Amino acid sequence: MRNLLIALVSVGMLSSRNVSGQGKPTSVRGVWQVIQVTMTGPSPRTISVPEPRPNLAFFTAKHYGHLQVTSEGPRPIPADMAKATAEELRAVWGPFSGEAGTYETGNNTITTRPVVAKNPGAMTSGAFTTYGIKLQGDTLWIIEQRTHRGPIANPVTLKAVRVE
Repeated sequence: MRNLLIALVSVGMLSSRNVSGQGKPTSVRGVWQVIQVTMTGPSPRTISVPEPRPNLAFFTAKHYGHLQVTSEGPRPIPADMAKATAEELRAVWGPFSGEAGTYETGNNTITTRPVVAKNPGAMTSGAFTTYGIKLQGDTLWIIEQRTHRGPIANPVTLKAVRVE
């Protein structure tokens, strides 16, 4: 699901505009979990609970972090990690991602800047991702918009709920 949950979860938008239009700041600090992923493009589809794999996003005043499993099923557990083959290690670690860093909020947007990530490409100098956000109570929608490379051609929308 192409680093999708990364999006969600890269959502460190801790102060956005209230969706009701009242303009009151609304906090999204805490812990969130993606419950639905909507993909666009040549093969559009929506994946709902329980299909989005295990994931959590954590948000503080200035930092975010997220971890997720993106495999279609359970990951294998090698009998001996020290003796696992390259293929076995790819099956275990390939569908796992994680990232943490800082963020900035704007007009119903959040821009994340990774400090540490499983994917070293996400940590390159100047790397960022901007998402549109919509917060309604304890439900949060995150829509990919652009990266440091330009606009995202087939944006993914994540729907998350507050778990703490």
